[in-house]
Amino acid sequence: MAQATTLNDAQIKRVLRYCQSRKYPTRDTTILQFSLHTGLRAKELAALRVGDVYDADGTPRAQFTLAPSQTKGAKSRTVFVNRQLVQVLLVYRTWRHCDDAAAPLFPSQKGGHFSANTMCQLFLNIFHACGLQGASSHSPRRTFITRLANKGIGVRVLAALAGHSSIAVTQRYIDVNDAQLANAVELL
Repeated sequence: MAQATTLNDAQIKRVLRYCQSRKYPTRDTTILQFSLHTGLRAKELAALRVGDVYDADGTPRAQFTLAPSQTKGAKSRTVFVNRQLVQVLLVYRTWRHCDDAAAPLFPSQKGGHFSANTMCQLFLNIFHACGLQGASSHSPRRTFITRLANKGIGVRVLAALAGHSSIAVTQRYIDVNDAQLANAVELL
């Protein structure tokens, strides 16, 4: 099975623009941004609750812990939220306006939690509408890991951020292209 496409800046901008034309533009844009800035899997995004991401005052948390039931490997892990995502979450909070900590962070059309499969379908529908071949719910995750690797973040840190127990798995997520190879040899 082929790996999901890693997204470049132009593709990300195209997808974000497209999300603004959808029925739930704020939710869909936030889902995409959340995945790009945290590397969470579709299952993990679908399982998020309002109280995971926002404190009792409605302030986005700088970090939060995923419970074992929310992760693929059934192991808890800490998710770190960068400043850019905090800004996105502040906007989302005004749209979502929900004080119930147990409520889904990203409500489905019916108001409940997305299933992992439905979250995957959301990504596939968005990427298909944008004409992105080979893109899936794993594309933002691969993009997250690849971008951090390109900035010199070590594979052990990447594995911890991605929730991988093996750095070999993390290494498979890192996309390599000709520009990176050319830049690497210039470092000599």
